[in-house]
Amino acid sequence: MSTSPVSPVPRISPGAGGSGAVAPVLAEIVRSGFVEGRHRGSLVVLAPDGTVETALGDVTAPVFPRSTGKPMQAVATLRAGLDLSGERLAVAAASHSGEDFHLALVRRMLAEYGIAPGELRTPPDLPLDPREAESYLAAGRVREPITMNCSGKHTAWLAACGLNGWDRAGYLDPDHPIQRLVREAVEEAAGESVAAVGTDGCGAPLMAVSLTGLARSFRSLVMADEGTAGRRVADAMRAHPEYVAGTRRADTWLMREVPGALSKMGAEAVQAVALADGRALAFKIDDGASRALGPVLGRALELIGVTGPVVERIRRTPLLGGGVEVGEIKATF
Repeated sequence: MSTSPVSPVPRISPGAGGSGAVAPVLAEIVRSGFVEGRHRGSLVVLAPDGTVETALGDVTAPVFPRSTGKPMQAVATLRAGLDLSGERLAVAAASHSGEDFHLALVRRMLAEYGIAPGELRTPPDLPLDPREAESYLAAGRVREPITMNCSGKHTAWLAACGLNGWDRAGYLDPDHPIQRLVREAVEEAAGESVAAVGTDGCGAPLMAVSLTGLARSFRSLVMADEGTAGRRVADAMRAHPEYVAGTRRADTWLMREVPGALSKMGAEAVQAVALADGRALAFKIDDGASRALGPVLGRALELIGVTGPVVERIRRTPLLGGGVEVGEIKATF
């Protein structure tokens, strides 16, 4: 990994385009030299001091952060008194791939805290990683709540409920004590109020903030004082990135290869990253296409000074025709 100056992009004021404006194109689908599609979205880059350095699209409008909010959800778990560390804290902030080592850890945690697997309110699912899903089905296994990528987070919440004597059946209610702690953690890290509350794919309350607030959140975790809940979460994720994502995932590659980087993706093509010096970014692809994540993330990393093989690995998204590479998805900014 190296950090170096890269070609600049035009600086656009936060919120450029205004409410309802068409978002800029962040990536193109180029097949056989022909642009057959485009992915629009918004992206914000923060300078080391936390000020907005680059804004493409409306970066002040609220978005659902999806699983990029998991680090703040893990902060709430620590503030509830659950003393997690290492791999256990990393998986509490994870969208795990459903690999054997992920599921083994979640099962151990369930047993350690006296939680019955049936108490998990994650919907039955296959492993998130397509290769793992194929192997899982080939072995004759069926969808289970524990296999769902959010099962580590839910296990940690249930454990915190048990520790505090809180109702475990209602732990996903937005007014439940654990979810009130989540809201406090989200608003504190983002530096803004939650704009809306919805329901995430795992059934958990989902709290909308701006992309600028999301980038600020990740920056706050890496810049927090040692020993604080935020820093503990960031340190656990960075020390055990394979438990945050999986062996074939961009978040894992980035946190392994770039010292001090904190990275988390979310459904509907949301991504947030912070570096140890306070630089941070967040973006959202409007149509939710995850295939645009790699190319946009690769280019965004260049904007915060990250270069090298890991960026090329993350960026590369080939298109195939007849089993042969005939094009690519590439960033346009």
